[in-house]
Amino acid sequence: MIEYKSKGLFFEDFEVGQEFATTRRTVTDGDVINFACLTGDFNPIHIDDVTAAEGPFKKRIAHGLLGVAIMNGQMNQLGIFEGTTIAKAEDTNKYKSPLFIGDTVSTLIKIVGAKLSSKGGKGTVNADTYLINQRGEIVTESNNVILIKCRE
Repeated sequence: MIEYKSKGLFFEDFEVGQEFATTRRTVTDGDVINFACLTGDFNPIHIDDVTAAEGPFKKRIAHGLLGVAIMNGQMNQLGIFEGTTIAKAEDTNKYKSPLFIGDTVSTLIKIVGAKLSSKGGKGTVNADTYLINQRGEIVTESNNVILIKCRE
């Protein structure tokens, strides 16, 4: 049998000041509709063109939590957390700009802290993450505390 080898970074591999950037992805109407169906959030600003046109953004916007989910997916696609993450311990999100259908977004990850656990074998990595649209605007700013395995 072939043994799985993790691609993820271990706690010791993370350093304060490191930055990681993801590929881009365009937010589609299908993303918004599927997210509304998944969550039950059918707020008209997300699914009703006429109501949204009368609102502050003049067109439909994607759910803020959809942006967070996309950011999380982009982080995981980097592979740096694959097989070494134990849990996400904390997530704090600030919504800075609307996320529009048709926006193309990428995620920037900045390591801002790392602390070894007193229980051994693991540590927390503190990362500021930014969902950035094609105009260079920060859509969502997030702070993530991630519990990561240490090397054996």
